[in-house]
Amino acid sequence: MRVVDRLSRAPWIWSWFAAFLVWFATIMVTGGASMLDLSQAALTFAAFSIIVGIGQMFVITLGPGNIDLSIPATMTLAGTVALKLMEVDNAMILPGLITATLIGIGVGLANYALIKALRIPPIIATLSMSFIIQSAAIWTNRGLRIKPPSFLAEFTTSATLGVPNVSLVALVISLAAWFLLEKTVYGRWISAIGQSMPAARMAGVPVDGTRFVTYVLSAVLASLAGYLLACFSGGAALNMGTEYLLMSIAVVVLGGTAVAGGDSNVPGIWGASLFMFLVVSMLNTYGLGAGIRLIMTGLIIISVIMLAGGRQPGMR
Repeated sequence: MRVVDRLSRAPWIWSWFAAFLVWFATIMVTGGASMLDLSQAALTFAAFSIIVGIGQMFVITLGPGNIDLSIPATMTLAGTVALKLMEVDNAMILPGLITATLIGIGVGLANYALIKALRIPPIIATLSMSFIIQSAAIWTNRGLRIKPPSFLAEFTTSATLGVPNVSLVALVISLAAWFLLEKTVYGRWISAIGQSMPAARMAGVPVDGTRFVTYVLSAVLASLAGYLLACFSGGAALNMGTEYLLMSIAVVVLGGTAVAGGDSNVPGIWGASLFMFLVVSMLNTYGLGAGIRLIMTGLIIISVIMLAGGRQPGMR
């Protein structure tokens, strides 16, 4: 009973429970015929939400007002520039990845420069930066859809031992994120800042440096997601990151991370990302129209949040 009680109070359990229910409901409609395909599709498409969601989670953990709205534009610019640099050449895969990473570092640096130097609220600073980044992506793309190198195209659309490769990448990133949060001083610093920035300063926490690293980390993860998504989809599109603006926030909230800051949750990001994909798949399976799907998706999300509302804060 203690195990059950402890699990019921874990912030991440509700997103996983909701994902399982939706998966089960979808399987029941199809008679189990699409169980494997649905599971692989969920792991594949959820992987991109997981990667950007982890970056957003780090930022939101910093406390009220901290959010990164430049994620979609960063994904687009990184994917566009990387593919243009690689020009379908497998030998250019590493330079393309390095370029995407450098773009993320540059965006994170610019975001925090606006926040710190000009004292602009993060929501305004990152939104403003997103317009600049998107303009750069438009100028770089010029309406072209450059194909990825054959190795990357095959890697991102293939599986290893039945597990999609992109989800394995997301798993590695998730483990690294968990380690940072739970086993390093950096994780303690961002939690302290999220709980009380003045108290963190008085305790000697390097607040400015920690916030800077966090915004850079979010942008780098967005760049990596854009790099992988562009290769997965067969080319970079100017709107490829659009859906990840609200998605990156939704998976953080549904996953059990405290919106008020100070408490993050990596396992919950996985459950929430799987849930977000599966709920759309379920509603499509039932043949509902687009408007009804949006309404039902919103109601289901609200229900999950309400069910999780009684959990005790701070528990993982």
